[in-house]
Amino acid sequence: MLDQIHWLAAVTVLGVLEQAYFFLQVIYARRLFGISPPKISGPPEFERIFRAQVNSSEYFPIFLVLLWQAGLFFHQGLAAALGLLYLCGRYCYFMGYKTSSSARLTPMYFSAGVLWILTAVSALSILHFFLSHYVGLNILQLLTA
Repeated sequence: MLDQIHWLAAVTVLGVLEQAYFFLQVIYARRLFGISPPKISGPPEFERIFRAQVNSSEYFPIFLVLLWQAGLFFHQGLAAALGLLYLCGRYCYFMGYKTSSSARLTPMYFSAGVLWILTAVSALSILHFFLSHYVGLNILQLLTA
């Protein structure tokens, strides 16, 4: 079974490390700008770093669920590749937002697009699973016939 999920696990660990990096960037920015918790406001430079981290954290659970659903119900390799693209997009988003709020837009749209693809792959593959296992209808056979 582990040979069927090792790429998903690797992308998950990479995502956790990315989140940790974002958290550390906020800690560093707090020290740099002298902003003690629980304050979340300060110079625009700090607020952009803080928002980039919070936004990335908000989407991380959604990403993980879609990554694993797509990997388990469709194809581990495709899901892992999409996961890497998503993580790359989030990193570019974070770095762009860190410099200016407008520099976050292209990576934000890119990573959102990857999430929509993961959503579609997950939903269609789970639908296929239910139809084939509980209704006896194999959509893939119908499409290739």
